[in-house]
Amino acid sequence: MATVLPLPKYHQIYLVLREQLNEGRFANGLPPEMVLSKEFGAARVTVRRALEQLSNEGLIIRRAGRGTHPAPAEVVVPGDGAQGVRRRGIKGMSGLLENIVSMSLRTTVKVIEVRTIHASHTVAEALQIPFGAMVQKAVRRRSSKLGPVSHITTYVPDELAQRFGRKDLMRKPILRLIEESGVEMGRARQTVSARQADAAVAQELEVAVGTALLAVNRLVFDVNDRPVQWLHGLYRPDRYEYQMDVSQVGSVDARISVKENLSE
Repeated sequence: MATVLPLPKYHQIYLVLREQLNEGRFANGLPPEMVLSKEFGAARVTVRRALEQLSNEGLIIRRAGRGTHPAPAEVVVPGDGAQGVRRRGIKGMSGLLENIVSMSLRTTVKVIEVRTIHASHTVAEALQIPFGAMVQKAVRRRSSKLGPVSHITTYVPDELAQRFGRKDLMRKPILRLIEESGVEMGRARQTVSARQADAAVAQELEVAVGTALLAVNRLVFDVNDRPVQWLHGLYRPDRYEYQMDVSQVGSVDARISVKENLSE
């Protein structure tokens, strides 16, 4: 297992605050630096550095005399478009969703966390539900024969997630569970970027802190264009592959695969 180096105090504070921001705990603003300093047992200059990092990433807005508040969420939800185009998009993404379920069945899962939380502004906008509505947050790790592949966090509206819990998530892919809740899957919107592993993720994926990972954000819709799942996934690039074929007429065929042995 790779050695996980200790993180600087300011970065530990940054990680905790980032998670709390994502869960919507600071809807009325973050506590003053002095309060955070006492809470984390750190100097104000250390807290200030963590806040500066959050500000630089556009996660908070700091205004003199007005305090510190979460930045407004920016979630892009695609329009309906022409009906014919929409049908083709659903068909293409259904293939990808089926591929995702198939890949999940070839991996093992460790459920790290499952709990019901109030939707933050970001989660609420993505899932098109009221701010503060209940959602299920699930954190899981998937592994192949070679070892850990992905660290995945999902958010599902509580009305759908009430029908499955930790034991179900250990047995079946979450998309299959949502489908069994009566949802007919439609399309998905996905972005792929990069992110460095923090201490918690590095330990689960058995990589060094700071290792570059593939970062996938996926918003899944049902056939009525209602969001049913928002996913944030971090993947080891040496064990996960994303392929995409684009034709001259604009259709897209996307596939993902997980390496299961050293010869692949």
